[in-house]
Amino acid sequence: MTSDLSGPDEVRRAAGLVAAQEKAVALFAEAEARGLVAPGVGEREASDRIRDLANDMFGTTKHWHKRIIRSGPNTLLPYRDNPPDRLIGEDDIAFADLGPIFEEYEADFGRTYVFGDDPDKHRLLRDLPRVFDAGRAVFAADPDITGRQLYAEVERLAGEAGWEIGIWHTGHLVGEFPHETNDGAKADSYITPDNATPLRRTDRRGRTCHWILELHFVDRRRGFGGFYEQLLDLA
Repeated sequence: MTSDLSGPDEVRRAAGLVAAQEKAVALFAEAEARGLVAPGVGEREASDRIRDLANDMFGTTKHWHKRIIRSGPNTLLPYRDNPPDRLIGEDDIAFADLGPIFEEYEADFGRTYVFGDDPDKHRLLRDLPRVFDAGRAVFAADPDITGRQLYAEVERLAGEAGWEIGIWHTGHLVGEFPHETNDGAKADSYITPDNATPLRRTDRRGRTCHWILELHFVDRRRGFGGFYEQLLDLA
């Protein structure tokens, strides 16, 4: 099934997703300015602080996936894990992974924070956006790229920088809430080695597929990881 990629519905959907991400960017910037994720703060407390800030800024009360703040060794763990609450340390690394819903559209946004002077943690902080931009460039250069091919390229870029991919995929579909179910067995909803379908396609309802690029890189020997996530194909 195909759709009119320049039709009013598709333009509205794309604009809604971009606007949702712009609000997420503003939320994260304000959270950082206020030091809501900081040494001495518990992960759950930091998550609640950002939730309350989102409510104050945008009236947002719903998130389409669980809110995640992880620090230290918890940054090694995949999304589905639920580790005990941990206090963020003075010489630490932490990341936030949030999925706020703005209007009817999902945002999915993640960033990493480094506290202290550890050079390897700071190197990861620099590498995450650099690899994200490189992955986006690969996507932009190949109109027929599949989930498998983009995953392989992100894996290669991560390896060259000295990191492992910490989860089984590097991104997923995003859209209106509730979006098309991202079932772990539904490979074509993810950027994963099992997805041999082109990322540029339409869904079962004939709508253009839009994607999040999600980077979770880890160094298991040193015991930490980092996270970076935002729209792949729109902004």
